[in-house]
Amino acid sequence: MIIGVFDSGMGGKTVLEEIKKEVPSARYYYVADKKNCPYGEKDDETLYKIVKNIVTNLIDTCKAEIIVIACNTATTRCIKKLREDFPDTPFVGTEPAVKLAANSDAKKILVLATPGTIHSERLEALVKENQKDGQTINLLACPGLADTIEFNLDEDNAKIDQKLDELLKEVDRDYDAVVLGCTHYSLIKPMIQKYFVAARLIDGNEGIARRVKSLIK
Repeated sequence: MIIGVFDSGMGGKTVLEEIKKEVPSARYYYVADKKNCPYGEKDDETLYKIVKNIVTNLIDTCKAEIIVIACNTATTRCIKKLREDFPDTPFVGTEPAVKLAANSDAKKILVLATPGTIHSERLEALVKENQKDGQTINLLACPGLADTIEFNLDEDNAKIDQKLDELLKEVDRDYDAVVLGCTHYSLIKPMIQKYFVAARLIDGNEGIARRVKSLIK
């Protein structure tokens, strides 16, 4: 089994590692599209051209049998059209783990994501479909955070701290759960946790891995 995974950089590696735990015998091709990072600030037409080119190469050159979109923005804005254009290829997307957070005992939930994801119809639908009575779900766009992580992690974490402070310093600290709606954010969980000490940080990586395994079965 050949599985293709892609993201706008190294963030999707957090997804890839979870899939490998569930399907260790597969062969993997990972595309880190650092050249076009960040995806979240591109218009729909430009983003789809980028994503379609990656998918075409994974299928035609690498012979990928399953494609995992390890990017919330590319999933929410492109997966529907990809399934139409590549009907013979199964796609597994990455969505903000709103359902997982809403099904927990959290009463106050914050979703952090790129501007492209925050303003997507899919995220709006996820909130409407999963929000429970008495539950608050707030959305916060984090422009520039994904690429700050991409180009500075392990080299200049001070820049990431500075960006987080810029984005989060005025945000309430009393959330029960914080949804990491970009795979890059999972790379800096300890840095985000400092702002929300009592909150559970949630991503959807394990669920993605289980979905890939179920497709293979």
